[in-house]
Amino acid sequence: MSMLRFLSRIFGKTPAESEIAISVRTRTQLQQKLGYQFRQDDLLVRALTHRSHLRKNDSRPSNSNERLEFLGDSVLGLIVAEELFQKYPQMSEGDLTKNKSLLVNKKVLAHVAIELGLGDYILMSTDEERAGGRRRQSIVADCMEAVIGAVYLDGGVSATKEVVKRVISFDFGQTSQTLSLRNYKGELLERLQSSGAGMPHYNVTGEKGPEHRKMFTVDVLIGDTKMGTGIGDSKKSAEQKAAEKALERLDSQP
Repeated sequence: MSMLRFLSRIFGKTPAESEIAISVRTRTQLQQKLGYQFRQDDLLVRALTHRSHLRKNDSRPSNSNERLEFLGDSVLGLIVAEELFQKYPQMSEGDLTKNKSLLVNKKVLAHVAIELGLGDYILMSTDEERAGGRRRQSIVADCMEAVIGAVYLDGGVSATKEVVKRVISFDFGQTSQTLSLRNYKGELLERLQSSGAGMPHYNVTGEKGPEHRKMFTVDVLIGDTKMGTGIGDSKKSAEQKAAEKALERLDSQP
């Protein structure tokens, strides 16, 4: 038995209910975006199955995409490490490590997933969807890793390399820009509006330093609950950092 077949048996099959829920047309659309055609459709369906979908349909958490996410995380790390090693022969070990971390960053994966429209294909509960789950960065980033794991099991290393190189940019400047240009305030507002949680409020709670080097501290509140604090050299940057903290807190909630 080949290693890939062995791993496929370990990771199991997707519940029939989930497979029916994702139409052939939907699978085809996503596969066209990935540039890869699955031979085992059940692996793709499993990769798109969020655990919230199973609470009604299946009691076994192993039937969600979490195990494929675990595998995909490791496979992605290996592929990116090898690509950097081959592409940049003069790069030091420290720079290889730094740039690998940059490329497999969850925020970068979330950006890639959003660009692919991956959230539209994920199977999740109605409650999760109403809470903004299709745009939640942790969910779409994890799903991206699960899809990579599924491609690996279905087609092997070579096929997975092609998918990774198709969807992830190895342009460090572009990747850094992706991380730095996110509008956290806009994302937080959209998340709260989609879930009916109201508007976020930003309060300046501190100012320190001389006029030319002043630092601001800002809290963001949802209702009466403080969700995050940010510090920056302008009120706007402090608000962005506070919103980022609030999003991280929301993402960490079950």
